[in-house]
Amino acid sequence: MGDLERIIARRSEPDVLAEELAKQLREVQVEREELLVAERVLNLLAEQDRADTEVTEVAPAKAQVAGRAVLLIPHRGETGDDGALPADYRRILAIVRAAGGAVQVKLVGEELGLEVGVRGKLEPLRAKMTKLADRGWLHKRPDGKFTARL
Repeated sequence: MGDLERIIARRSEPDVLAEELAKQLREVQVEREELLVAERVLNLLAEQDRADTEVTEVAPAKAQVAGRAVLLIPHRGETGDDGALPADYRRILAIVRAAGGAVQVKLVGEELGLEVGVRGKLEPLRAKMTKLADRGWLHKRPDGKFTARL
């Protein structure tokens, strides 16, 4: 093997190493961004916990995640008081509780004055009710109806 061939072979090694390092750098940057978002959310939750001890009527915390405002809906076990929920979620919960049994999203939409004939108008409501179910405030039955948790 001549000197030129060894130089060419040796020159490709730093190129491969540079590609690997660039890939690792991208992965580290993505992880740093995710950790920053997690830190922001945890700080907001800590602030909310401090506010819970100072204020009887808890305002829902808003967080910035990936540049979007996100409303934090607490789990029912964290607070038994539905005052921790935003007003529109409290109204949904009150309607389901007043129904006394399983209700469809359409019925809740009618009570809220939504255009229930337009399916697209009910999907945001369905998402809110599902979020309430995921957080333990409502129960979502297999048939798609919702009931209040006791």
